[in-house]
Amino acid sequence: MLDVCLLGTAGMMPLPNRWLTSCIFRFNGECLLIDCGEGTQVALKEAGFSSNPVSVICLTHYHADHVSGLPGFLLSMGNSDRTEPITIIGPKGVERVVSSLRVIAPELPFEINFIELTEADEYIELLGFHIHAFKVNHNVMCYGYSIEIPRKGRFNVESAKALGIPVKLWNPLQKGNEVEYEGKIYSPDMVMGEARRGLKVTYCTDTRPTSSLESAASGSDLLICEGMYAEDDKLEKAKQNKHMTFYEAANIARKANVGELWLTHFSPSLTGHKHYMPRVKKIFDNAHLGEDGKFLELDFAEE
Repeated sequence: MLDVCLLGTAGMMPLPNRWLTSCIFRFNGECLLIDCGEGTQVALKEAGFSSNPVSVICLTHYHADHVSGLPGFLLSMGNSDRTEPITIIGPKGVERVVSSLRVIAPELPFEINFIELTEADEYIELLGFHIHAFKVNHNVMCYGYSIEIPRKGRFNVESAKALGIPVKLWNPLQKGNEVEYEGKIYSPDMVMGEARRGLKVTYCTDTRPTSSLESAASGSDLLICEGMYAEDDKLEKAKQNKHMTFYEAANIARKANVGELWLTHFSPSLTGHKHYMPRVKKIFDNAHLGEDGKFLELDFAEE
């Protein structure tokens, strides 16, 4: 199963009831963090998570409300006795940006590995997470991320028996390993069925609506998408600042045929959030307001 928790849902500045942008994913005991706005380490504790198992940090872009919490977060990881290396993924310049922020956190007991994004679409596999980074349309270079957990096909016992494969070889074949036994080579495709539907969550702030977002989010179980503005008179401001409205995010969710939409990254000037949701739900019914600590446990569909 894949756990997803919104840690911060504010845009531009933290508010008394909203930390800045961040979201955590947990799978098989490993954690992946997207963005690290101010207050992330506090929000993490409030949500019942520890910083220690965070092994991957994905940064969407380098505006302060998305990275200002990073030095403190790294220090918290160091103070939790972490010694294993972590990986930080981000747009071009990620190592330079993180190194600059680390002026106030120069000594850490773990190594940081960097993956710099330069292409429009990049695919990375780490610790069971299949990560698709896709470029979007903000006023600086910015990426969204789809996080997928693939699911293998079923093991075909009858095929294994018909081929005379000893039971002791079934486990490595199920794990995707080719095995040799008594001069014969057996490969997983001989005994494994077609891959089954896995789990997919797409996360995207800050951007105007783009075909890249719609394509990347296609078929996601959950789309976490910015809704900076909801007021009718803010559409031009959204266009100017390269952000989205509630309704544009709902349209993306509808076109991408996602299972559920969480709106996040709200403007500090936005009030009465719930007032706008009936109109949003007319576009995409399974839409919800994001809240700090909002949690979802996704499990593979039963067959």
